[in-house]
Amino acid sequence: MGKLTDREVSKLKPTEKAYRKPDGGGLYLVVTPSGGKLWRMKYRIDGKEKLLSIGKYPDVSIADARVRQQEARTQIANGIDPAETKQAAKAARIAAVANSFEAVAREWLEMKRKELTGRTLENYIANLGRDVFPVIGNRPISEITAQEYLAVFRRMEGRGIQATANKVKGVCGMIHRYAVVTGRAPHDPISALRGAIAREKIKHFASVTDPKQVAELLRMIDSYTGHGVVDSALKIAPYVFVRPGELRAMQWADLDLDKAEWQYLVTKTDTPHIVPLARQVVDILKELQLLTGRSRYVFPSVRTGERPMSDNAINAALRRMGIPKDEMTGHGFRAMARTILDEVLGVRPDLIEHQLAHAVKDPNGRAYNRTKHLPERKKMMQQWADYLDGLKTGAQVIPFPKAG
Repeated sequence: MGKLTDREVSKLKPTEKAYRKPDGGGLYLVVTPSGGKLWRMKYRIDGKEKLLSIGKYPDVSIADARVRQQEARTQIANGIDPAETKQAAKAARIAAVANSFEAVAREWLEMKRKELTGRTLENYIANLGRDVFPVIGNRPISEITAQEYLAVFRRMEGRGIQATANKVKGVCGMIHRYAVVTGRAPHDPISALRGAIAREKIKHFASVTDPKQVAELLRMIDSYTGHGVVDSALKIAPYVFVRPGELRAMQWADLDLDKAEWQYLVTKTDTPHIVPLARQVVDILKELQLLTGRSRYVFPSVRTGERPMSDNAINAALRRMGIPKDEMTGHGFRAMARTILDEVLGVRPDLIEHQLAHAVKDPNGRAYNRTKHLPERKKMMQQWADYLDGLKTGAQVIPFPKAG
């Protein structure tokens, strides 16, 4: 019987039972009842008859099937079982996928889910998905070199995101060390990259910290007439000195105007925080409640009440007031409060740091909880608000203590 041809194979029709069409040398085509055409090879090794699956026609052409047949015969001649070799290769591929960088990373992320804050976990997943997985995600983690990691981080550095590149390097290091501990990698190559990515210079937000300049700034804010919601946010910002993103996302549900408190999750750490509200802030909020009280947000977007106002709203208002961005930003109210509360009003630094929602630990190294020193912080926030009002009206301008 002659060799199979494409014309002959194309005419083969399925029947109720599967049947074979031989090509010679143990190679044949199986036609299944569903119409599939599968290459098989029958052979003997160590006295046992065995069967090798070669692929599906036409994905594996007649010519390709014959090449694979010859490769299998060569293996058999050398005492190698082609079916066992194929199974071993398949198992290796499955293991490679299971132990790829992305697979190990996702396993590590899942393990860390209860330990990491929601925002931190989201950032890890986003950064890995954007900058790491597309490049080395499919690589077996045991084979990834320091140079491959460096290429990933250099690419990020080239986009001007050095700080993020360093953070991602740290995350990749934790993932690779997890692979070492779980037996999926022999060592951590990222440890060799210490100092390979330049540290981004710390960015200091522009801020007015001289009391006389603060007085002028407050008077400008008081006389500013823009959109009512932004006006209120701009007036409240100096009193509460929270991060701009936290202020714009303030929700009515998080406010207790009777207790004069605002409770929310700090964006940077996803931890609870309490801001005592001075009388001046409560008065502004009560007035604003008549305007936006039915919205979820205290400062809803002008376009839609479904979202908070723009993250650039306060900075844009400062620019419209003629204040350059190198002199003052929305974030600058934090530095303004921190400097003057400490250097002018002589408030205890730990109270200031607590109110800034910075990490503060007691002498035993334990982090203080959100209610720590709350009565003192309430007094501090009222003192601060009264001081600002005094500056604004010209009732008091306290100079900085002279050095030395």
